[in-house]
Amino acid sequence: MAKIVVAKSAGFCFGVDRAVKIVYDELKKHKTATLGPIIHNKSVVEDLKSKGVRVVNSVDELNPDECVIIRSHGVGADVYKKLEERGISYVDATCPFVAKIHSIVKEKCAQGFEILIAGDKNHPEVEGIVGHCPQSAHVFKDDEELKNFFAENPEILQKKVAIVAQTTYNIKIWDKCIQIAKEFCGSPQIYDTICNATSNRQKEAEELAKASDVMVIIGGKDSSNTIKLYDVCSQYCKCYHIEDAGELCGTYFSGTVSIGITAGASTPAYIIKEVQKQMSEMLKNQEEDFNFEEALEQSFKKIYIGNMVKGYITAVNANEAIVDIGTKHTGYVPLSELTDDPGLKPSDVVKVGDEVDLIVTKINDQDGIVTLSKKKVDAMVGFENILKAKDSGAVLEGVVVGAVKGGLLISSGGVRVFVPASQATTRREEKLEDYLKKTVQFKVIEVNEQRSRAVGSIKAVAKEQREEEEKKFWETVKTGDVFKGEVKSLTSYGAFVNLGPVDGMVHISELSWNKIKHPSEVVKVGDVLEVYVKDLDAEKKRISLGFKKNEENPWEIFKNEYKVGDVVTAKVVSITPFGAFAQIIPGIDGLIHISQISTQRVNNVKDALSVGQTVEAKITEIDLDRKRISISIRALLEDKQAEQEAKDIADAAKNAGVTVE
Repeated sequence: MAKIVVAKSAGFCFGVDRAVKIVYDELKKHKTATLGPIIHNKSVVEDLKSKGVRVVNSVDELNPDECVIIRSHGVGADVYKKLEERGISYVDATCPFVAKIHSIVKEKCAQGFEILIAGDKNHPEVEGIVGHCPQSAHVFKDDEELKNFFAENPEILQKKVAIVAQTTYNIKIWDKCIQIAKEFCGSPQIYDTICNATSNRQKEAEELAKASDVMVIIGGKDSSNTIKLYDVCSQYCKCYHIEDAGELCGTYFSGTVSIGITAGASTPAYIIKEVQKQMSEMLKNQEEDFNFEEALEQSFKKIYIGNMVKGYITAVNANEAIVDIGTKHTGYVPLSELTDDPGLKPSDVVKVGDEVDLIVTKINDQDGIVTLSKKKVDAMVGFENILKAKDSGAVLEGVVVGAVKGGLLISSGGVRVFVPASQATTRREEKLEDYLKKTVQFKVIEVNEQRSRAVGSIKAVAKEQREEEEKKFWETVKTGDVFKGEVKSLTSYGAFVNLGPVDGMVHISELSWNKIKHPSEVVKVGDVLEVYVKDLDAEKKRISLGFKKNEENPWEIFKNEYKVGDVVTAKVVSITPFGAFAQIIPGIDGLIHISQISTQRVNNVKDALSVGQTVEAKITEIDLDRKRISISIRALLEDKQAEQEAKDIADAAKNAGVTVE
């Protein structure tokens, strides 16, 4: 049976072990949460969840009575500030080696240094380091990216530069980066912040891989240090990246002489033991069933470009999937050949242990490499579905992957479907670019089987949906129903308001209680109005809307607030030969008859009044049924004159010593 060797450095590092112990200790005392998964290991995280530990993504998700653990990756300075401002208790489990990097970048920023960070910009540890740089910091993933950065930003060569590395960074790539930095910058301040445990782990894994036929690397799919271990080992032998023993299903080691096992810094010892135990049992069973002649024939079988083969996924990284196709070759499926969806990563499409159908696209016998495509197989199956959808009129879904001249490209079931611009947008103001990366529904309207091409229509689906919504609307709508709708257009006679599936019209007379010459005096396109159904004709598909509210009716306001005998201040709005109309309140005018303008005879109204003039008058008559109001300046003057005469009489009597009853 094959020899299995487990690397001495495999498993928890000091920082991870410390962080995990802190969480288990704290959850015994109070409600506990972690800011992000405490480590990149599903098993540990799930166990903590089962014990009541919540995983939150931001400070805003925390409850006041929770104690939050800052994980070993560390966080930016702004997170500490938020926690303190909100008075939330926390325990800092940041790895001491990571905390040291925080101190370095903070100090160097204060001294005016430009900070360069070697690492994965999307990794939480790197995000935390960046968060301790008051000014901007640049993150580079490898030596090539660093070289391009210097070439594209020559001004930085005149500045002071400090360089640090993610604690789990690849030590070989780090050495290359140091050389490039020295070539370009002359004398940058370089801080070798790669954790000693990481360096030792990678060196031991490399030596073990050189001496093994197969390496099994155990750790989370998102674990940076585990992925780097896989990259290091895969240069020397066939490798499998798994998270736990359950992923060994479908993995075959028959005929293997030596197997090495290593694990990332976030992998508990019990998972390593489970993998080792299950591998031993699998090897024992496989040896009993192993047919050497069949295996030898399989390993040397010929494959050709265009062949369809079955493969087992042995590892998945950020850019590709590695496949065992049962030959002497190592199979690679690049991300571009896994899926057309720009929003997916390889791990979203396949996982270790999956059996997949693939098509050979390129063979390199010298290096023992074969490039494969899952996408082409999916396209073959997908095109069958396209043909069926064309015949049945079924609605399909796909992701818009391109906006080209004349239309859109949709990826659906591995097939690219072209949607002409005339069949893409449902509104004139929409742009093709607005659809990029969105999931859309479409119908197949044309298929060219010989060229395996299809034409689709987004508009056809939208039209059917709109017709269905419109039908439902007319079946349920009734007079008096209230809607909120957007003003879509204005005409001289009213405003058209969108009610969803249909448009209705608010006549100009329904827009305001005041007299207006054009709807634009009250509303504009884009306004949202609350309207009600005033009248409808379902047969002719016409609907009239009301907008004026009864409580805003100026006649109702007038009726409630004014009576005959009240004195009002009114503004003259028009003049006629028989008198003048004056506005009492907006929407209500009163007539001042020529005979009621003055106590003196008035022959021409214009001699006494002018448009815009404000006058005081007395309400002398109200006819609500006929909507007529009479007001009188003369009556008010006479009242004042009578009051003055009475006052004069009273004053004269008082002076004469006479009492007036």
